[in-house]
Amino acid sequence: MAQQQQQQLNSNIPVSEVFWTLVDKADKKFSKIRDLPYYQRSRHDTYFCKVFKVYTQLWKFQQENRQKLIEAGLKRWEIGEIASRIGQLYFGQYMKTSDYNYLSESYIFYEAIFTRDYFREGLFSDVNIANKQLRFLARFLTVCLLLNRREMLQQLVNQLKVLVDECKRVFVDSDFKEWKVVVVEIGRFLKVDTGFMNVRPVRYSLVLDSHPDTLPRVPVAITKRNLKLRDAMLSSFHYNEVKFSEFTIDTFRMLQCLEWDPSGSFYQSGGSKLSQNGATGTGRISYIQDIADPTLPANPRKAILYRPSLTHFIAVLATICEELPLDGILLVYLSASGAGSSGAGNNESGCINLGSRGDRGSNSIYPSDFLPFTRRPLLLIIDNENSKAFKNVQVITEAEKGESVAMLLSPSRLPPFVSDCSHSSNGSLFTMFLTAPLQAFCLLLGFSATDIDLDLYNKAETLLSSSLNNWGLALASTDTLDPVWGQVLGDPFIRRLLIRFIFCQTVLTMYAPVYDKNEFLPTCVPSLPTPVLAPSCSYQSVILQLAGIFGATKHFIFSEDLSPKNTIPNMDQL
Repeated sequence: MAQQQQQQLNSNIPVSEVFWTLVDKADKKFSKIRDLPYYQRSRHDTYFCKVFKVYTQLWKFQQENRQKLIEAGLKRWEIGEIASRIGQLYFGQYMKTSDYNYLSESYIFYEAIFTRDYFREGLFSDVNIANKQLRFLARFLTVCLLLNRREMLQQLVNQLKVLVDECKRVFVDSDFKEWKVVVVEIGRFLKVDTGFMNVRPVRYSLVLDSHPDTLPRVPVAITKRNLKLRDAMLSSFHYNEVKFSEFTIDTFRMLQCLEWDPSGSFYQSGGSKLSQNGATGTGRISYIQDIADPTLPANPRKAILYRPSLTHFIAVLATICEELPLDGILLVYLSASGAGSSGAGNNESGCINLGSRGDRGSNSIYPSDFLPFTRRPLLLIIDNENSKAFKNVQVITEAEKGESVAMLLSPSRLPPFVSDCSHSSNGSLFTMFLTAPLQAFCLLLGFSATDIDLDLYNKAETLLSSSLNNWGLALASTDTLDPVWGQVLGDPFIRRLLIRFIFCQTVLTMYAPVYDKNEFLPTCVPSLPTPVLAPSCSYQSVILQLAGIFGATKHFIFSEDLSPKNTIPNMDQL
């Protein structure tokens, strides 16, 4: 291609004509890959290489001939459009592969567009250019959310608000209502995602979480197979849920929970006090940005589905199962607010409704809908009031001799007085326990980020991390552990989800307002054994110690043999 371009130049073909020929070719290829869903990976890989090659040539050509092209009439916003397309390509590749490096490359191009103000020229004289700038800001916001670039996020939000208001004033014949909705959505999202955000990364940290090389092996007598989390399918459908773009607050948290923190062993922390917006002062937890740990393993690939129809949900599930590696397990996370009972002639105990209330039959997911996919290892995380109905999957798969399904099922009901944990304010409490357990613990007790001193919170985090690690070690050595869990306990992401589930179950079991009420408890299928633990590390003892740190022991009911004096540790020793 480069030789062909040189031949054209030598033949006295104008530089601008060569450039626009390249632009037209790049546009055609970009339109093809843009319409491909991320979960069709084999087709996406082929197209990505072709499209990226053309855009690399186009970008290099305009750099080498910038002055001639400007003299021929090239506008700055047209250069910005090319850079934006490259940023979109990188972001799309991240969404397909979950490779954090692509996300970082996307940020680099978007930041260059932002700092060089490529779309400024003609911004308030051409509504098309104004819309290009608005779309660019929305895409850049999404990348910054995933990278946790909070300072840049605030700049982008402020500029988006100002730009939308100015566009409404200048372009009176155009409708910018959708962009006003975007401004409201990002405001709600950041308000929910701000609390405790600088205390601990949601992603798996090599410094703060157990290093994969140190995880214990499950005895061969329990299982000879060791599966790895290779793929995840994250889906959400709630009314009035907190969202931005196609990320709801629940799928956003779960996505991060299933990725490595890119700083790896370079991670640094510090801090003393949370501010009112959840950020810390001069001692805030920080990342050595732009430096990634090259020793990190690959992230599990993820498909994000926002409000899918049943047919789309099944199609994506089938495609991912088809491509799942032989040593892999697929995690399916489904969070939805709709629940229904089975119709006449259906022997299943219930279902989950996706979609509006008027189309329950056509968009209801039944436990049996997962049966064709139980030929491959599955981990189902169901966050729904009717989650217990999915226990039937285990019974049917055993009859059909498929793979036994591992399941983490949410409680049927939320604890009373937990209004701040509703989906319209903070997302799912169950999902929060799996992704940010100490934050969920504090919210259950009614604490917000502004109520807690960061030093106190860090001591509680240290205690909880150490305790969960001990629980994981004890669980791996238990000879009554079901092989379904034994074969995945060596995977760091699933192990962390499982022991956090135990924490959630223990907290809600002892939580006084719902004490001895099973409908408020999550369920694990197959059930987990209770490992032998030292008294100071027992489930109840850890909850008592945590509650003692926050002065909240009155919220829980403990066994009579537990004494706060004997179990609450010296804080200086944590």
